[in-house]
Amino acid sequence: MSQDKVDSILAQWQQVRPDLDCSAMGVVGRLRQTSNLWKSQLDLVFKHHELSAVEFDILATMRRCDQPLTPTQLYQTLMLSSGAVSTRIEQLVQRGLVERLASQQDRRSCEVKLTEAGVALVDQAVNAHVANMDGMLQVLDANEQQQLAALLKKVLLAGE
Repeated sequence: MSQDKVDSILAQWQQVRPDLDCSAMGVVGRLRQTSNLWKSQLDLVFKHHELSAVEFDILATMRRCDQPLTPTQLYQTLMLSSGAVSTRIEQLVQRGLVERLASQQDRRSCEVKLTEAGVALVDQAVNAHVANMDGMLQVLDANEQQQLAALLKKVLLAGE
């Protein structure tokens, strides 16, 4: 098997600290490098559709929920501050991708929904996003992808 940057780092640690088991460093280091690599690849697709990652997340959340949402529902789903979501929603409204609807229950509140242009853009972006992710994972066969997903899920659930 080929050597990667992490192998070099682990070898250096083995030289100076042979008493230290750095195997966890290998896993975490590779996950961090993979995350950085994948973030760049994901951002290219978003940029191609003139979206930031946050804007894509907002539009994709609205699309998969398939109903108007309050800004609060959005920011709780996206784990962003309410101010960050409000600013992005305003920008998406200005671009004609999202529209505000007055709440039937509370005059002080509103809901947001995708416009036809927003649906069209997010559908195109999601198609490209899924194809991009498929390409990023093509080095693994279907069974390996399922194993990796299960292992990462286990790690994430333990951290929550």
